[in-house]
Amino acid sequence: MNSAVSPSVSTAETGPHRSTPPAAKRQRGFFEGPMGDYVYVALFAAAILTMPIWLAPIGAGYPDILQKFAIFGIFALGFNILFGFSGYLSFGHAAFLGAGSYAAVWMFKLLSMNAVFGLVFAILVAGVFALAIGFVSLRRSGIYFSILTLAFAQMSYNLAYSVLTPITNGETGLQISRSDPRIIDRAFGTASASLPSPNFFGIELQGWAGFYFCAILLILAFFLAMRIKNSTFGMMLLAIKSNQNRMAFTGFNTRPYLLTAFVISGMYAGLAGGLLAITDPLAGADRMQWTASGEVVLMTILGGVGTLLGPVIGAAVMKYLEQIFSSFNDSFLYRTFDFLPDWAQETMVAITSPFVGEGWLLTLGLLFMVLVIALPGGIMEGLRRIGGIIRKPKTAGNKQMPDMPHSAHSAAE
Repeated sequence: MNSAVSPSVSTAETGPHRSTPPAAKRQRGFFEGPMGDYVYVALFAAAILTMPIWLAPIGAGYPDILQKFAIFGIFALGFNILFGFSGYLSFGHAAFLGAGSYAAVWMFKLLSMNAVFGLVFAILVAGVFALAIGFVSLRRSGIYFSILTLAFAQMSYNLAYSVLTPITNGETGLQISRSDPRIIDRAFGTASASLPSPNFFGIELQGWAGFYFCAILLILAFFLAMRIKNSTFGMMLLAIKSNQNRMAFTGFNTRPYLLTAFVISGMYAGLAGGLLAITDPLAGADRMQWTASGEVVLMTILGGVGTLLGPVIGAAVMKYLEQIFSSFNDSFLYRTFDFLPDWAQETMVAITSPFVGEGWLLTLGLLFMVLVIALPGGIMEGLRRIGGIIRKPKTAGNKQMPDMPHSAHSAAE
């Protein structure tokens, strides 16, 4: 009796080379595989390059704010390589953002207003700075690592205001002037008698040209982050995030991978700092303040930690909310509530005025708390839930009853 085999169970189902069920094939993502990655990047590039069109209806279709979307999207992408892939939370990435800005402005002053020199130097300086800080900070993990990075960032901020004043120009900030040497520009006769502006081989990076320059770099940064995540190196980072102690017990040295991720993340921040110097050729110590480090943490969590698209969305949403709520004032609130009686209007203005203008961070804080409670995975989790609802089968009749052998289903039919 025990040797009898049910005819409904085929050798293909029980053998070692079992074929993949059709349902499992359907569950595979559309963007999986090498070609899927390129399709994903192409769709991302199309969305970024057409932002002036589809963001215009909500008042975000002009170059200044779109440049911020792209620059802080790069900043958040780089931070996500460290925090999202390896699980190490840094509160000191503003130091690399500020270092990149200072480095780019110095290139504008000494060599050329061509953005290439400034960006390359910004990335290199931020990378070396990240290597030094990461070498010390990564001796610890968890909250101790976070505190060390915050301490280094605050040290950098205070040094920029005091000891390093000859390099940073202190509170005034480092900026370009007509008397700067600009050796390469003067050698090729491209130096201007008036105050110059950053350019890309003669194309001034102001307005729409500046946005598309930042947008192209965002697309390249996104593609690089995708390649990192899908590489063996990225798999190692995800394994460290999953269980670093288990990897250490097997004799695997995780520190070189973490240090590499920290340096790459810092170089992304340096690139963002260099782009900030291009859009506004002024570098100040305020870009090294701890609030800038907190902003990139919020951007990443808001969009979705560990995802590729999430940090970019989080950065855009946060900068858009900053632009909207910081522009509101009491006059706007009075016009908004002018349909109410005078006493009710005064009451509503008194209640809402602390949440707009300079107090827009209170509004952001409330929205952030609601989002984290409702969607711990950020905006990307919300999008996944919506996608799951859309893909959910409309009828349950096609589903087989659970825990029943195939022959029982045949009998039921």
